[in-house]
Amino acid sequence: MSIKIPITIVNELLTQAQAKPNNEICGLLGATKGVVKTCYPISNIAMDTKTQFEMSPQGQISAMKSMRKHNQELFAIYHSHPNTPAIPSDSDIKLNQYPNIFYLIISLDTKGILQLKAYQINQDKEIKTLQLQIY
Repeated sequence: MSIKIPITIVNELLTQAQAKPNNEICGLLGATKGVVKTCYPISNIAMDTKTQFEMSPQGQISAMKSMRKHNQELFAIYHSHPNTPAIPSDSDIKLNQYPNIFYLIISLDTKGILQLKAYQINQDKEIKTLQLQIY
């Protein structure tokens, strides 16, 4: 299975990650009829933002309201890994509550090359790696 994301959104995600290279950034992507339209950055309020993320509840509510206002649905949850590969961590898997939503991870731990990977984590916490098409 593959998912498509516009280059403008990919650039926005990579820019956010580069702006805070020592902390995990996070947010949501909104789509209309499966086409990604908007990136909603959300503050990371985790106790240790270097190794985990927890989205601000107020930020999530605001993003979801904006999606509804613009006739969008939640397409993906994204976050970065400053010092580890772009694969779901144990806590990413354990804490995932949205088995029907895509999951994007940006890694800065790639020696000068940013990495973005897509996954789906089902109800049984099984991980499926997805093909990512950038257009």
